[in-house]
Amino acid sequence: MKVLLINGQNHKGSTYHIGRILAEKLTPPEDIDEIFLPRDMPHFCCGCTKCFMESESLCPHYEVTKPLTAQMDEADVLIFTSPVYVYHVTGSMKAFLDHYGYRWMVHRPESKMFGKQAVVISTAAGGGMKPACKDIADSCFYWGIAKTYRYGLAVHAIKWSEVSAKKRQQIEKKTDQLAAKIKGRAGSVRPSLKTKGLFKVMSIMQNRGFNPADKNYWEEKGWSTRGRKPWKDK
Repeated sequence: MKVLLINGQNHKGSTYHIGRILAEKLTPPEDIDEIFLPRDMPHFCCGCTKCFMESESLCPHYEVTKPLTAQMDEADVLIFTSPVYVYHVTGSMKAFLDHYGYRWMVHRPESKMFGKQAVVISTAAGGGMKPACKDIADSCFYWGIAKTYRYGLAVHAIKWSEVSAKKRQQIEKKTDQLAAKIKGRAGSVRPSLKTKGLFKVMSIMQNRGFNPADKNYWEEKGWSTRGRKPWKDK
């Protein structure tokens, strides 16, 4: 099982450590890759709409995002970690997600996403984990990821070294539970009825052809014209 950690900050705080603990319960260290933001993707989306209207390869930051995209596509499980910044994800995580708007189902989703699992992890000294997790989970859903788990925790600490023994026991228990669920679904996970329903609506919309780049993509995949489904693609 290949696991990719996508971290919303460069330093290894509480959120990172929880993600890493989970990753190591899923697979050996040699099968874990990591992305650190903004180190590995320092650019904000400039709103040029090239990715939507023409091709993602025309994004001004394509040479930076291209290897990151490959890492996401190759992974079986994506683990997103972001501490709470003013009740939401970090700016660098938001910038990362903005670059993949073209992969939402309304545009050109990637088939491989429909067979993946994802975990969204967020921590804070106090609150805000729920909206922070939602920021990332929204993209996971609209990318078509089959199953997304959320884990938000108030660690009541600023540094990982200050997290209490009781909290660490809680983290160990929760990551054990998550690891068991993910392993149990490995290789057989399928999108929810909600995802399938949205995909059906999008296929009808794409058949009408609002955006040529998207319409052509869906036709080539056979999703809008031949009734094919990405979760059945080989």
